[in-house]
Amino acid sequence: MKITGLNVFQVDLPLKEGRYSWSNGNFIDVFDSTVLEIETDAGLTGYAECCPLGSAYLPSFARGVRAGIEELAPHLIGQDPLNINGINRIMDAALRGHPYAKAPVDIACWDLLGKSTGLPLYTLLGGAAQDDVALYRAISQEDPDIMARKIEGYAAEGYTKFQLKVGGDADEDIARIRATRAVLKPSDLLVADANTGWTRHEAARVVSAVADLDVYIEQPCPSYEESMSIRRRTGLPFVMDEVIDTPATLVRGIAEDAMDVINLKISKVGGLTKARLMRDICISHGIPMTIEDTWGGDITTATIAHLACSTPAEFTFSATDFNSYGTVDIAEGAPKRVNGRMAAADRPGLGITPIYDALGTPVARYS
Repeated sequence: MKITGLNVFQVDLPLKEGRYSWSNGNFIDVFDSTVLEIETDAGLTGYAECCPLGSAYLPSFARGVRAGIEELAPHLIGQDPLNINGINRIMDAALRGHPYAKAPVDIACWDLLGKSTGLPLYTLLGGAAQDDVALYRAISQEDPDIMARKIEGYAAEGYTKFQLKVGGDADEDIARIRATRAVLKPSDLLVADANTGWTRHEAARVVSAVADLDVYIEQPCPSYEESMSIRRRTGLPFVMDEVIDTPATLVRGIAEDAMDVINLKISKVGGLTKARLMRDICISHGIPMTIEDTWGGDITTATIAHLACSTPAEFTFSATDFNSYGTVDIAEGAPKRVNGRMAAADRPGLGITPIYDALGTPVARYS
C-alpha cells in the first residue's frame, strides 16, 4: 500500500456554551480544527483530526497544523502508511519538532492499519481493556457560583469527574474550588486545573487554603521545576499535563515522583504511536492517566475512545468526549456519551465516516 494523496479540511467548531475560558484570561468562542484525509493506491482512506486549544496554550496553533502538513506532504507521497514507525521517522527527519502537526498523519495511518486488517483501533493498541470509559467534564472559568451550578447540571447528566478551570486570581480560585467541591458527592472527583496560570507564590497560597478538601491540583505553574516546588509543599494528589510532552519528560517525572496522574494529550505528543508508548510506560509504573487531546470534534473523540478503551480501567483516571461540547457534527459513527461514559466503535480503524457537507471543500490537496 502506498500513499497517493493528502487532503486537508478546515472546520469551525462553535461551542454550545458560547465560550471556553481558562487561565490568565484566555478564551475561545470557536475552535479551528483540521481534518486530514490520506488516500492510498489500495482504495482505502485514513482520517484524523487535530485541534489546538488556541495559540496561547501549548507551542501549537491551528494554522500551524496545516502548514506542517504542507511541509510533510512531499515526503509522504509514495510511502507505505502501514509502516507507521517508518512514517514517524520520515516526519521527524523532514520537520524538527512540531509534534502536533505530525499527529494527524500518524493517526490517519493507524486508521488505515485498522481498515486494512479489519480490526478496530483499540484491538491494535493493545486489545479491549474496558467496555467503556468514564468521562470528565471541563468547567470553564467563571464566577464561583456559576461554576458550581454548571457542575450540578453536568452531574445530572451522569458525569462524576470534573476539571475546574482555575489559574486566575488566587482568592477567586480558592472560592471556586470550595464552591464546587461543596455541591459534589463525596465519591465525585474534582480537579483544580490551573493550566500553568499561577505564579509559585499564588499556587502555594491556593494549595494551603484548600488543604482540607478532596481535590486534585493540576499543572499549577508554567515550568516543571516550579510545579515540583508546589508538589513538595502539598499532600494533595497532583496532576502534570503541559510539561509532560515526551516519553523523556514522562520518565523524568516518574523518576522524581513529580505527579500522581498525568494528562496524556494525543496530539501534544505527536499522535497515537507516542501516546501508546507513554501510556504503556505509565501502566508499568502505576501512573493513571486522563486520556484526551487539546480539543476537537467527532474524529478526535473517536481517537481518544480507542486509546482509552485499550487501557485498563485502574489506569484510566478519565477521558474526554469533546464532541459533546460543540454544535457541529463532522463524522458519523463517533462515540456518544451515555451516563457520563463513552465506548469505542467495533468497526475497523477509528470506525468513523466523515460528513463532507460539514467539512466543505479541502483547503489543500497534495498528490
